[in-house]
Amino acid sequence: MNRTMKKTALAFALTAGMMANVQAAEPTPFSVQQLTKINKLHSAVVSHDGSKLVYAVKNIDAEGKGSSDLYLLDLTQKDAKPAQLTSGAGTEHDVAFAPDDSAIYFIAARTGSSQLYKLSLRGGEAMQVSDLALDVDGYKLSQDGQQVVMSIRTFPECETLACSKEKFDAEANRKSTGREYSQLMVRHWDTWYDHARNHLFVGRLSDDKLTHVTNVTAGRDTETPPKPFSGMEEVTFTPDGKHIVYSAKAPSVDQAWSTNYDIWQVDVAGNKTENLTADNKAWDAHPTFSTDGRYMAYLAMSKPGFEADRYAIMLRDTVTGQSKEVAPLWDRSPHSLTFGPDNKTLYVTAQDIGQVSIFEINTQFGDVRTIYNEGSNSVVAVTQEKLYFNHKSLSEPSDLHVIDLDGQNPTQLTHVNKEKLSKIKFGEYQQFSFKGWNNEEVYGYWIKPSNYQAGKKYPIAFLVHGGPQGSFGNSFSSRWNAQLWAGAGYGVVMVDFHGSTGYGQAFTDSISQDWGGKPLEDLQKGLAAVTKQQKWLDVNRTCALGGSYGGYMMNWIQGNWPDGFNCLVNHAGLFDMRSMYYVTEELWFPEYEFGGQYKANKDLYEKFNPVNYVENWKTPMLVVHGEKDFRVPYGQGLAAFSYMQRNGIPSELLIYPDENHWILNPVNLEQWYAKVLGWMDRWTEKK
Repeated sequence: MNRTMKKTALAFALTAGMMANVQAAEPTPFSVQQLTKINKLHSAVVSHDGSKLVYAVKNIDAEGKGSSDLYLLDLTQKDAKPAQLTSGAGTEHDVAFAPDDSAIYFIAARTGSSQLYKLSLRGGEAMQVSDLALDVDGYKLSQDGQQVVMSIRTFPECETLACSKEKFDAEANRKSTGREYSQLMVRHWDTWYDHARNHLFVGRLSDDKLTHVTNVTAGRDTETPPKPFSGMEEVTFTPDGKHIVYSAKAPSVDQAWSTNYDIWQVDVAGNKTENLTADNKAWDAHPTFSTDGRYMAYLAMSKPGFEADRYAIMLRDTVTGQSKEVAPLWDRSPHSLTFGPDNKTLYVTAQDIGQVSIFEINTQFGDVRTIYNEGSNSVVAVTQEKLYFNHKSLSEPSDLHVIDLDGQNPTQLTHVNKEKLSKIKFGEYQQFSFKGWNNEEVYGYWIKPSNYQAGKKYPIAFLVHGGPQGSFGNSFSSRWNAQLWAGAGYGVVMVDFHGSTGYGQAFTDSISQDWGGKPLEDLQKGLAAVTKQQKWLDVNRTCALGGSYGGYMMNWIQGNWPDGFNCLVNHAGLFDMRSMYYVTEELWFPEYEFGGQYKANKDLYEKFNPVNYVENWKTPMLVVHGEKDFRVPYGQGLAAFSYMQRNGIPSELLIYPDENHWILNPVNLEQWYAKVLGWMDRWTEKK
């Protein structure tokens, strides 16, 4: 069944002082220049008593320069205006309330080093709480507020932070440039491993100062990988403050081909470490405690070596030590877990048919109820009666909202881009569906050009998502933002082909060992279906584009659907699966997707290897790649460009020496869109 989404046509009126008869200014189609100046909301937190909301906004000015400050919103007052809490240079982030809600903690680099600060909400300046030799990358407070656990990058052989500081300084000043390694992983995303590790340190908070700092992960990883644990979302105190629980890979030499993250527990003195999930050889993550300490919820995959497996919700009774799966028949994969105030209800987010929805789950009976299912959402806090969340959609960047726990009365609390959005005209959009591979239901979105006129036909921007276990759903992106093509006059089509997430685990699993099969059929059938359903889409003027797996699909289309499009755009696409296997950093990914190492399953690697079908290539293609991309090294893009140049296929190359798998520099992003849209205009003859 088709689901019609919210359609937007934002307008605004400017008043000019006392002048009368000033006509309302018209909003303009969305552009990349506007995208790079969208304000960024982050670090939102609600007080324990539910009366206050603190959040940070990075405000971007007309020149693209940004400043980030903290704001406080009184939740007890209707239509309250946010009060600005900070105005200093730099960014305050990782905000947390003190247990009595009289103050907040945050990280800032006000003295050149990232340290922990405390700001009283009764007035006064922020006080620096920590003064450590190294940066504090993240932290969590204990439930009573008397302890803090921090993530700090150190060298395992050093017993003190000062020792690690000396080694960092020496490394920065050494004249030789060679890097030495004896095991994988030697690099990740865009960074070469420097032999330092993320360690957890516990300190006491006394008289607003940090004391008695202890490395509770010292000695655990002298033989282990770059990161013994992930971000601070994977770290927590037990409610009694006696232990730290975190997700980490076990010490081993198989870091590049293993996904065996476990849940570990260590006492706050660092004396004893225990693996709580040793029996599960797949990924365990996100330990979360009920406030009474009776239960620990966490997420667990079941397939070793697979990063896109379904996360099951596990509930561990801390008294009996027994664990059970909650809602085992619910075929979704949660992203996050938050206990409700009754300590028996979980609020989770999960992808669901093109949305990232919020669900309520009863841990006793496994009942699942939808709280909110429009757009892309993440839970900020749950109080006695309310749920606070961050919301965005295809026409809305992030803002904070609140909803009753029964799913009623959704209300927007912040409007951090109100003025900027009033000047933008977004395209109308809608979700559609069709019968794809095996006659199964497949979903997608179309977006009309911002200046759509009935009766006209428009060229198509056919966006193919990466992952491949991913989704181009109802969300707002700072990079691949579908509304930018609508703003440029294109009809946008996005298909969540077999392998996409949010449609059940069987649907996601169906792409593994079939990269060029079901997805290609879905894309072909999806384009045919949407152009039949929407007559304003011109099937004779189409350009397909994608990044990562989407870039792979551009190379695959070249050889296996060569008459499908007027042009292609390949960003960071895989070209030769044999060489790709040996140069990527996370070996577990190709080994699961293609059934093992290359040497053990050559036939499958070569069956879906784009390089084996180059004799069919003929479609004009733009290739884009970053030289710091270690996931899909830039040689893959260069190889595709070289073949086309050598064989007279219209092609161009855009290479970024300072970018990785994504384009992060706003100036580079503007160049990226100018080049991509110019290439598409050329081959679709857009009027």
